[in-house]
Amino acid sequence: MTSPEITGNPPGSFAWSVLHERHPKLIAQVRDGLPYPPATGRALDELADEITGEIQPHAGWEKYAGRSWDDVPFLWAESCFYRKLLDAVGYFAPGPWQGVDPFEPVKSAELRGPELAADLAAFATRTDDAAVESALLTASLWGNRADLGFRLSSGQADGAGALLVDESPLLWSLLDGGPVVVVADNAARELVPDLLLADRLLTTGRAGTVVLHAKPYPYYVSDALLPDVVAALRRLTESPVADAGHRLARAMRDGRLDVRAHPFSCAPWSYHRMPDDLAADFASATVTIMKGDLNYRRLVGDRRWPPTTPFAEVTAYFPGRVAALRTMKCDVAVGIPADVVDRLDASGERWRSNGAHAVIHVR
Repeated sequence: MTSPEITGNPPGSFAWSVLHERHPKLIAQVRDGLPYPPATGRALDELADEITGEIQPHAGWEKYAGRSWDDVPFLWAESCFYRKLLDAVGYFAPGPWQGVDPFEPVKSAELRGPELAADLAAFATRTDDAAVESALLTASLWGNRADLGFRLSSGQADGAGALLVDESPLLWSLLDGGPVVVVADNAARELVPDLLLADRLLTTGRAGTVVLHAKPYPYYVSDALLPDVVAALRRLTESPVADAGHRLARAMRDGRLDVRAHPFSCAPWSYHRMPDDLAADFASATVTIMKGDLNYRRLVGDRRWPPTTPFAEVTAYFPGRVAALRTMKCDVAVGIPADVVDRLDASGERWRSNGAHAVIHVR
């Protein structure tokens, strides 16, 4: 079973808007975020010019060289753009800017922002066990709306949205004290509730260990790296829920919370192509929790699926039980009941990509 891969065509589509509107804004944001030298400014100018035309050859990224950015698989085009952006700012090259995250300024601002402070203050008032777990899952799900790249091209405000599919009871039933894998998405305001959820799983015994997969290097603006995990833990220890931050730090020291960063996390492919060692990691878990929109696209395949396509069918290849906590911010959609699809299609809203809807799928 398959469907066509999503590309940047036709004009006006969500993928087209990312390539033609979000990416130029992102280049400008990166340029203004850190005091880069003139050579970096010139490299960013060259990238801004390139994304208006054909893909230029790049080491390791030759597959679609010479073609329009709009005509190649969208997931590949986005990934290639971010790799070229990192090369433009000297992230991988020897020198003083090597390893400097170009997205750190916006991540840090969000981590110290009033919205997260309010989130933490509100969570500190929760005392009932059921309410705590519901709030954590909700925060981990909707925290994905804080995605910094999404904010560049969306007018959506924060606030409650519509949960189109909720299979969270099945997710909770699977958590029987075994190992749990959480594949993180964004840093800062989304990562903090992910960590609090991990703390809850560990302290209640729902999970014996939690493996948190971060990214090995900056990717898709706000994706979480190990330094972002450390920064989030530090933020927690300075908050009204400081005890959770200290527990998580101890859990990292004793191995109950293990942070990993597999290179495939930044590959321009779906998880259908995952290497054997990563598949074994997922297979060893009671359940793997995939966070966010990008991981969802990689899990089900970045394709034009009919939205009623069963989630279980498109994830049947995955090695073990898997859950997806996803705010909908692109055109990929599966597992939506037909009556819900009909209602949303009739509404005229861009429900697949406006960030106002979410799903919790479990297989």
